[in-house]
Amino acid sequence: MAFGSFNQGPAAPMAEPNTTPLVDVMLVLLVVFIITTPLLTNAVQVDLPRAQAAASAAKPEQIRLAVRADGKMFWNDLPVAETDLPARFADAAAAHPNVELHLSADQAVRYESVAKTLAAAQQNGVLRIAFVTAAP
Repeated sequence: MAFGSFNQGPAAPMAEPNTTPLVDVMLVLLVVFIITTPLLTNAVQVDLPRAQAAASAAKPEQIRLAVRADGKMFWNDLPVAETDLPARFADAAAAHPNVELHLSADQAVRYESVAKTLAAAQQNGVLRIAFVTAAP
């Protein structure tokens, strides 16, 4: 701890604050937090009751739409024209309100074709859209 110097007299103010105790306390707190932090991540063990429930049989209808690099489209593995898509989307949305569109497009497909397909799906009531990709 720093005290005033002897040559300025007892009533002279200190010119410099002593930060050594502050640094010591901060280092001790840092060590305490480093040691106690892993202990806080343990979960509380609770014995939960077991129950049986029937599996949900209602799965939403799926539309698998594939777009090849040459622009040809396939609706559930059957060829379809791009002009027929709006009517098909409307029919599918009317039959199943939660219908899902799983769109898989070749990486060489123009973005314009994919954007038009997504717009047609949304305008005709298909709101759940998933993009299918290949695993690396």
